[in-house]
Amino acid sequence: MNNIETPHLFTMTMKNERQVFGRTPLGERRVTIVTEATIDGSGLRATLLPGGSDWITETSDGTVLLDCRLVFQTDDGALIGMTYRGIRHGPPEVMARMARGETVDPGLYYHRVAIFFETSAP
Repeated sequence: MNNIETPHLFTMTMKNERQVFGRTPLGERRVTIVTEATIDGSGLRATLLPGGSDWITETSDGTVLLDCRLVFQTDDGALIGMTYRGIRHGPPEVMARMARGETVDPGLYYHRVAIFFETSAP
């Protein structure tokens, strides 16, 4: 697999609370309520507004599907709507380590996220 080279845009930190939704025909569903988050990048600082969540589906083969929607407010008052969808998959033992919060070499699993931003004027 080829490496994807992109410039660093920002660092996002998040705190969340997990709710177990349960088994569905598509897989095990969890909803992560994002309680706090910040974006910090070159020329950009923003804080999460209430109401963000990440709907996570884990399929029977251990693949994790992400579907997240968040709204941030920048330091100058603009709003940023962020939506991201992603997929994470790897060997069961690696995925179990990640689920426990352990640091795992990124070369041991597949994880890709596509992010969409929409902004309003301040």
